[in-house]
Amino acid sequence: MTGTLVLAGTPIGDVADAPPRLSKELAEADVIAAEDTRRLRRLTQALGVTPGGRVVSYFEGNESARTPELVEALRGGSRVLLVTDAGMPSVSDPGYRLVAAAVEHDIKVTAVPGPSAVLTALALSGLPVDRFCFEGFLPRKAGERLSRLRENADERRTLVYFEAPHRLDDTLAAMAEVFGADRRAAVCRELTKTYEEVKRGPLADLAAWAAEGVRGEITVVVEGAPESGPEELDAEELVRRVRIREDAGERRKEAIAAVAAEAGLPKRVVFDAVVAAKRSAG
Repeated sequence: MTGTLVLAGTPIGDVADAPPRLSKELAEADVIAAEDTRRLRRLTQALGVTPGGRVVSYFEGNESARTPELVEALRGGSRVLLVTDAGMPSVSDPGYRLVAAAVEHDIKVTAVPGPSAVLTALALSGLPVDRFCFEGFLPRKAGERLSRLRENADERRTLVYFEAPHRLDDTLAAMAEVFGADRRAAVCRELTKTYEEVKRGPLADLAAWAAEGVRGEITVVVEGAPESGPEELDAEELVRRVRIREDAGERRKEAIAAVAAEAGLPKRVVFDAVVAAKRSAG
């Protein structure tokens, strides 16, 4: 008989949040695949658990190479436990490749539910939670980041992102540019840890706050786009959308055509708005 792959959620901050089943799985698994074996050691010590099986590293750098090895262990009947540094495996963390490979080989996959930075931040944000989408980490390069945000600009569901602290100010500024300075958002920092902080406000205000420097693990929650019709897009907004597309690398002609299509307006209306803005700026 084949074994079982167990995806186990780990605390995102406070070790007391560890699900009760986690200790049992750590003690009984034949193989524990950990994103960081040192962090796993600290976690097991805090939980008072001695791993009963073999511990191997499983992180972004060796995920592709190690997956076949773990699949063979599963096919041989082993119970393989996958844990990452924090939260649920495969959610912006290693795990997807192994799950996909296990499914392909008809191997049972189950989970030990645990803390989630995505859901915790969403619940604390004060923004609508009935419908949301998770976008993970944005691209590091400015142009690619703008392109991705532009794809999300008209998304009406609440948006959730992960971001590194040293890029937070640039990301929030880009969001203010693409989504609008007044779009509501929440920056959730160090969730469940000693210095937990949730900063709420318009994107422009949050960008100014982040420019002073922010530390820790960051999750950003952004209000979805308001329902609007073509008649609500004034000339200034049309020009702003064209500029965003140009900044992302589109030619002006293509940007004008795309914005006109989005707004349901003739291309001439958008073109005239761009020309008028250029004249006023000159």
